[in-house]
Formats: sequence, structure tokens, C-alpha cells
Amino acid sequence: MKIRSDILRIYQSLHTWVGITTGMLLFIGFFAGALTMFKQPLDRWISPPASHGASAPVAMNPAQLDELVRAMLQQRPEARQEFTLHLTQQENIAAPLSWTGSESGHELDLSAQRWLGTLNEVGQFTARAETPSLLAELIDMLHRTAGIPGTLGDEYLGTYLMGIAGAMYFLALVSGVILLLPTLVKDFFALRPGKNRKRFWLDAHNIIGILSLPFHVLISITVVVFAFHDLFYGSLSRVVYGDTPMFTRPAVHTSETHNVANMLPVSALIEKLQQAAPDARLQEILFMGLEGPRPVARAALLSPEYLVQGPQAAYVLIQPYTGQVIDTSMLPGQGNVWSALTIPFFSLHFGSFGGDLMRWVYFVFGLSGAFLFYSGNLLWVEKRRKNQQAKQQSNQQANQPAVIQSRATRWMAAATVGVCLGAIAAVCFTMVAGKLMHAWVSHINHAYLAVYYSVFVAALSWGFWRGAARAAVDLLAVCSIAALAIPLTSLMAWLLPGSGVWMHLSLASLSVDLVGFVAALMFAWACWLTARRVRHGPKDSVWAA
Repeated sequence: MKIRSDILRIYQSLHTWVGITTGMLLFIGFFAGALTMFKQPLDRWISPPASHGASAPVAMNPAQLDELVRAMLQQRPEARQEFTLHLTQQENIAAPLSWTGSESGHELDLSAQRWLGTLNEVGQFTARAETPSLLAELIDMLHRTAGIPGTLGDEYLGTYLMGIAGAMYFLALVSGVILLLPTLVKDFFALRPGKNRKRFWLDAHNIIGILSLPFHVLISITVVVFAFHDLFYGSLSRVVYGDTPMFTRPAVHTSETHNVANMLPVSALIEKLQQAAPDARLQEILFMGLEGPRPVARAALLSPEYLVQGPQAAYVLIQPYTGQVIDTSMLPGQGNVWSALTIPFFSLHFGSFGGDLMRWVYFVFGLSGAFLFYSGNLLWVEKRRKNQQAKQQSNQQANQPAVIQSRATRWMAAATVGVCLGAIAAVCFTMVAGKLMHAWVSHINHAYLAVYYSVFVAALSWGFWRGAARAAVDLLAVCSIAALAIPLTSLMAWLLPGSGVWMHLSLASLSVDLVGFVAALMFAWACWLTARRVRHGPKDSVWAA
């Protein structure tokens, strides 16, 4: 397919500058997004065994669950506003009941205490408070905001910036495809290693981009929708619905209240939920507003074979006093036309279908997306040198000394290395700090932020101080050490049982250690390759020492 050269130049310029302006934000988003595919294993890996309750949720029969909830509602009236009944047993689920005493808000409360309730050995209700680890939630927040602090209205500032980056990212995808059309068939699977390192990086960039194109198009669109959904809903409401509410609820009398003593036993609610979704596994039930005019229980049901709206679960709403199933529109195949249109967007973005296999596929796609932005910036930096060389030759200055890289090129290279590798090292060290600092830090979630931003800023500063070439070698070595420290903490717990560090033997937790070990080997290999490039590459390259 032939496309005019002037049109190709326009799309090349668009692809280049859109990628440069958003690449580092999107790198962090994709790297953290890949990790969020395994939020639950991360939570299980970081949860200390000391917080595990004596009575596990799955060990309770229906009568015990009924007694547990009844006793909690009598003795802890603050929990009537909102509490969660957990029906699965994992390292990160410390007790069958948990509540905070207030409604869950939009923003993360790093200092909020969570109360845990269970029945002791003699059947008496006991409760204790803890500050829950929000490591997985903070990584998810990094995915949604790229770590940019601050809020704008009711939303995080970083969310809006990532939405803008997502729109520009879509333009980069379209322009990149157009650039590849003339040589798509010939160069589709061409990966040409050799002395021309720029050609090798370009081939790898193109192959990964084309093979994962549907995934990236989907992510770019859904990022924009998630970032600006309030604006979309507001505009749609005014234009389409006018004065009619976009989302209607049954009318209630605001003066009506309920008595928790009249609530149905949870065993009866569980039975009705299982009848509503016989093919799904009940994970937990969130009870809200039990003494208010509109009490509701939202059940999370695992259904990995289907597209679901949540990151992992489908949801059913049930009235806790009557047992009436209020809403099943978020169940697979039971929604209206609007649900049928919107649920795939959520599910395809979260990868909440197909079980663990699809999570691994999305994990690989997420890392490949991060590679696209990192390699795109490297290609831009190297192209500056080629353009300067061509300019010298056209001006008959071939005998002039080697190209001197511009300040903008050197700064872009340093920022790319510092931001991308700094984010990786910061996340790994934050995970390790969660275990090593748990025993002597009262607010572990604040410690997470302190460690992450300290490492990130240090890596970025190191990149500018040492220059891109030297800093790339140093920071890749740091990334390898940080990733290796993840399984080493578990090894330390095994060798030194009294160290205060713990190791879980579940497959999910051990998988975190295994991935950390593999990542350490890959970063060490990349460090060796980069060091060789720094020593033996072209002397006028920004990647030369």
C-alpha cells in the first residue's frame, strides 16, 4: 500500500510528539496496571499472619454466621451503617466481619482503622481494630493517576491527566498504524538484530504494537471514559434525559427507618443470592444503611467465565429485610441494553473474565505497553543523533567532531530513564518495606508513600545527575536488586522465623516471590546489555558514557 510521503511525515510527527508528551505517564500507568491484575495475590503476600482471625469465614456454618452478625449488630451499632461479611478464607481476610464505622469514601483514607469481628472458641463475639495494608489499592491508584498528587474537584488530578494522555495515546496508535501500512506485510515479523541497534528497537516496537493493537485501542478508549465519566454522564443527562433522572430509584419515605432486629438471617440472604446466581461463587456481602430508609446488601459473586462489571466480581443487590432481589443487571446476561453495552467496557479493561489465564495475558500486555512507551522514547532520542548527522553531511561538515547532543535530547533521555526505571524500583522497594517495616511502623500506608516517592525522586535525580547512559546501568541494577529483595524477604522469614518477617505458602503468595525472582534476572540481563552498549556504542550517542 502506497501513501504519499508528505502525509506520512505528518503522521510520523503526530506519532512522535504525542508519544513523547505522554509516554512516561503511560509507562507508569501500564506498569502499575499490569500489577493490578494480581491485586489479591499482592494483598495476600503483604498481609501478616498475626492478623489472621482464629475463626475463618469458611469454617462457620450458617447458624454461626447468623449468630455472628446478630451479635455484631447488637454490640457494635456503628457497624450498622456499613459492614462487610467475608465468605472466603485467604491470608488478607483476617476475620469474617469487617467495618470502619463510616461509609466508604471516594478517596483512600490511609490512616483509617478497620474493625474485625469474629466468634472466639466459646462462641462469644470479639472485635479488634487494625490499620489495614492498602498496598494493592495504592498500586491501583498509581495505575489510575501515575502517582501525580492533588485533587481537582471530587476527582484526583492525575486521573484527568491520564484521561488526556489516553486520548493522545489513541492518536498515537492510529498514526502508528498508518506509518506501518506501506511496509506492514514485509516488515510485520521482521526483528533484525545486529550493529544497527536502532533498527532492532524499532522492529521490536512495531511488532509489539501491532500484535497488541486491539488491547491498546480498548485501553485508550476506556481510560478516557473512566477519567471523564462524570462529565459524560452530566452531558448525556442534559442532552438526552432533560429533567428526567438518568438513574431512577424506587421512591422511599425519608422518615422511614428500620430495626436491625427485624433483618433476615444472613443464611437466608445467602440462599436467595445463590438462587439468583447459581453459577457464581459468593465472595462477600456488603451491607449498607441498615437503619436508614433504603437499606441494601450488595453481594460480590465470582464468575470468571463471563464478562463482569467489577475488577473481579459481578454484583447483585438484595433487600436485607425482605430478601427481595433488587437488581441483577450487573450479572452476566441479566442486564438491560445499557448494561449489555457498558459491562464489556469494564470487563475488557479490568481483564475480569477467563480466570487466571486472562489475568496473565493482561499482565503480559500491560508490560508490553510499558515497553512501547519506553522504547518509543529511546527511538526518539536516537533519531535526534541521526538527524544531526544528516544535517552535518548535507552542510559538507563530515569532518567535524562527533555530534554533540542537544540539552533537550539529553534531558529527555535522563527523564525517561529516571521516571520509568525509578517507578519500577520504587514499587519493588515499597513492597519489601511493607514486610520489613511492619513491626515498628504504626501507619504502614504512610510508610508506603514515603518509600515510593523517596525512591522515585532519588532515581529521577540520579538520572539527571549521572546522565542517561550511566544512570540506565545503575538504575537497572537497582531494579534487579529491588525485585530480588521480594523473594529474599520470604527466604529470610523461612531461615529466621523470629525476624518478624513472614512467608505464606499459598500458591498465590509464592507466585509473587517467583515473579520477583524472574524480574530480577531480566533486569540483571538488561543491565548487562545496557552496560555493553554504553561501552561499545557510538560515542556521539546519548547512550554512550
